[in-house]
Amino acid sequence: MSSIDYVPIPPPPPKSDAAPPKLTAEQEEKYTKVYDHFTKAGYALPGDNNGEFTDEEKFWLSYECLLRYLRATKWDAQKATERLESTLKWRREYGVYTHTPEYIEPEFVTGKQLLFGYDSQNRPALYMFPSRQNTETSDRQIHQVVWTLERAADLMGPGTETLALMIDYGEKGGKSGPPFSTSLKVLNILQDHYPERLGRAFVINVPFLLNAFYKMINPFIDPVTREKLKFNPNCVKEGHFEPDMLIKENWGGERTLEYVHEKFWPALLELTRERREKHKERWRELGGEIGVKEWDYKVEIPDAVEEVKEKGEGVIETTVAVAV
Repeated sequence: MSSIDYVPIPPPPPKSDAAPPKLTAEQEEKYTKVYDHFTKAGYALPGDNNGEFTDEEKFWLSYECLLRYLRATKWDAQKATERLESTLKWRREYGVYTHTPEYIEPEFVTGKQLLFGYDSQNRPALYMFPSRQNTETSDRQIHQVVWTLERAADLMGPGTETLALMIDYGEKGGKSGPPFSTSLKVLNILQDHYPERLGRAFVINVPFLLNAFYKMINPFIDPVTREKLKFNPNCVKEGHFEPDMLIKENWGGERTLEYVHEKFWPALLELTRERREKHKERWRELGGEIGVKEWDYKVEIPDAVEEVKEKGEGVIETTVAVAV
């Protein structure tokens, strides 16, 4: 591919075999317990002065979100409920809903984190280039990771719940990577508050000293996450990516991406904003409550919303759809 990319790639259509999760009778029972806990009359988030849910929080508490926490706790409804409440408090305290693009933007000017392309399972690819570090160690660096994870979720089509993390240490110049304490904080956030969101993690061009670093943090990584981590893969030959969805430099794809902040940043903001607004609009039309399926509000289904309104149902069962 001879052309140069300056902007993110829009999400591809869903895989032909993509479908909403199917549960066993026992799993349905576990899900119902968690759902009933959060939707019971008078529920308020424990330990918070304002325990009533906002629309943002109801939107986040989707059918698939509850299932992600149930899977992460091996279908223990009580533990899943406790972890969900912990994350809900953390999202409020950490500013997940209040960190603005203007606040985050200084961390993006060198392109040290990018959302670009999708792997063979339609997972959005989050690239990290530690050598492009441009700011001093601060909370905002961690806020950038969280903000980008949220935007990656915006770019997940129906049937996609995870991302592909791509870390490249190969570039020369710039500051060194983050200190151990920062990396550990990010790891804890990922494991505690983004369960079942990491599909795979690839790391290339790891310097000798960083090999020691990864050995240091290895005990802090849960076994499931550890299994998803792979060093120096050939992403195309191993079938992880199609060539036209992968960056050429160091990764072996066909895409030549030149990061020009004035082009990439506004395009990313517009792409994710538009998708998020469409998803929320459909979510509201489907009832705007806890437990609406991401599958239903992420697909384009003719007359589906009107059909649901007429039947008084909260979800739509679908098998074939076209991504927004």
